[in-house]
Amino acid sequence: MTTFPWTRSPSRTPARATTLVALEATAAAGRFGATDRPSPARQLLARALHAASRVLGRLARHIARPARRRPRADPVYEFYAEAGAPEGALYVDGQLVGHVSGVTRL
Repeated sequence: MTTFPWTRSPSRTPARATTLVALEATAAAGRFGATDRPSPARQLLARALHAASRVLGRLARHIARPARRRPRADPVYEFYAEAGAPEGALYVDGQLVGHVSGVTRL
C-alpha cells in the first residue's frame, strides 16, 4: 500500500478520488437534488448555452476552412513602341516588366 501526503493512513486511492466517489453516491441518493427537475431558469440557461455552443462551433468550422482562391484572370500584356513612349516598353497587368530593344512591333 502507498501512503499519500494528504492522507493519514495508507490507502489504495488518493483521498480526492474517495471523496468524489462519496459525492457521487450522495448525489445518486438524491441528497443534492440530483433527482429533482431543474428549474425553468436553469433549463432556459442550458438551452441558451447549448445554442451558443452550436453557433460558435459552426463559426469555428467556417474560420478553420481554407479560403477559396479566386480564379486568376489571364495576364494582360501591353507593348508600347510609339513616339513619346519608352521604346519597346513591355507591361504585364499594368506593371513595367522590361524593355525590348530594337523591336517596333509585336
